[in-house]
Amino acid sequence: MICYCPCMMRKGRCLGVGVCFVLAGLSPVMAIEVAPTAEQIQVAIEQGKEAARRHSPPDAFYVRFGATDDLHPSGFLITKLGALSVMATHMALRGMDPAESDIAQALEGKTMLVSAVIFGDLPTFAADSYMVLDQGGHTVKPVTVRFDGQGNRSAAWPESPRFKAKVVASFGYADFDPKAATTLTVFPANGGEVSFSLDFSQIQ
Repeated sequence: MICYCPCMMRKGRCLGVGVCFVLAGLSPVMAIEVAPTAEQIQVAIEQGKEAARRHSPPDAFYVRFGATDDLHPSGFLITKLGALSVMATHMALRGMDPAESDIAQALEGKTMLVSAVIFGDLPTFAADSYMVLDQGGHTVKPVTVRFDGQGNRSAAWPESPRFKAKVVASFGYADFDPKAATTLTVFPANGGEVSFSLDFSQIQ
């Protein structure tokens, strides 16, 4: 379930400022798993194999947040268990099983990837954007951030918002609380912000 907060509007259009969403995970789990157990690892791999049998896309294991349309901010994050399911799906589609080295590499990852799509009216609006997490007043800075220097035309073109762009960040598992209520905020360089409200205790 995704719950929407009222957003700022101008002439009937969402400005994409201060947009809030509540995230629900793919399945009922206790929190983002930083050190998954052997049982959790096996379940994640089997879920990937089952997805391949059902011809479900590997990105079904991305934890998505935000809007479900093409004109409002949205995004996804990939946890360690999610990454294992994605890998197992890809390999099962090729008739293969993940090797122990592949599994170990996924589990040894030190960062969690977070990707957001934001909107603006200039083609370079997302250049030099930044992303942070806030957990109860504690700001978590990313290890890396990258962004689209040139946005793509949005579904609203030539109306506003005219362009969309990705901002992708990696956050160190050691830097954030995997069980906390979290606000993810993207700061475009030309001003404003886009925020998502996530409950890490509800995702895998």
